Amino acid sequence: MIVIVAPGQGSQTPGFLAPWLEDSTVRERVGSWSEAIGVDLAAHGTTSDADTIRDTALAQPLIVAAGLVTADALLADGRRSLVGGVAGHSVGEFTAAAVAGILQPTDAVALVAERGRAMADAAALEPTGMSAVLGGDQDALPAALEAAGLVPANHNGGGQTVAAGSLEALAALSENPPAKTRVVPLSVAGAFHTRYMAPAVERMAPVAAAATVTDPTLPIWTNADGSRVEGGRHFVDLMVQQIANPVHWDAVMASFAAAGVTGIIELAPSGALTGLAKRGLRGTPAVGVATPDDLAAAITMLRDSADADAAVTA
Repeated sequence: MIVIVAPGQGSQTPGFLAPWLEDSTVRERVGSWSEAIGVDLAAHGTTSDADTIRDTALAQPLIVAAGLVTADALLADGRRSLVGGVAGHSVGEFTAAAVAGILQPTDAVALVAERGRAMADAAALEPTGMSAVLGGDQDALPAALEAAGLVPANHNGGGQTVAAGSLEALAALSENPPAKTRVVPLSVAGAFHTRYMAPAVERMAPVAAAATVTDPTLPIWTNADGSRVEGGRHFVDLMVQQIANPVHWDAVMASFAAAGVTGIIELAPSGALTGLAKRGLRGTPAVGVATPDDLAAAITMLRDSADADAAVTA
């Protein structure tokens, strides 16, 4: 069983949308999304620099737009039927929700644009940020972070936890990291998935409640606790609450293992989740689709899995 995963904020890099925009159909679709949300996604995904697209209000719709155009190409010609499920990391859950049929793609982009603006405004209230803490004793890390005035915002698995809080506390953590750990500042503009984002939850709740939502037609797992969610409205509600609550990607990967996942394909801008899978799901093949050139390997994985399943059934 192959699952599709969608990355979260911090995975964006300058120009990452450019290879996809060489296709005129993609350019037209991205242009329609840009007009709908008042953000020039094509310009920011091709020519804007790293500091510009670090802006939460830009990064989030950019990442979801890239994931959606990647999914369109990957799952064309009936290949959606070869997918065993989908999940997204943080803002990637909006991509996943669209792939699973919970949201229409245009609605997913519109919702995430509002999410990005709401989170950017919440982040502007206090100077906060996030840093990945790699290695060391991950079980002991929450207590160490609490002592440092920080909280674990992302439980990513594979020996990685993301700490969040004030910039001052994060700087102190970098200077004096817990034993056998390495602290890496992330390219995000605030302490996402923490209490600092409560104003964004309040702002997003009525917007999400008004969205057109249907139940998923593919299995989908939530960041809240790694469980599979059957109801589309429940999944959207969880996404809203997730803004101010920790991401449990470790639990999502545990659910993948329990479900018998045999391969992972990460949508653009890929890299982060395939890296986590190599450590958290050792031995499970993972393919990242960063550009259209990567589609062939991902399609081969889907087809080979389907052929293997058919042979077992026969």
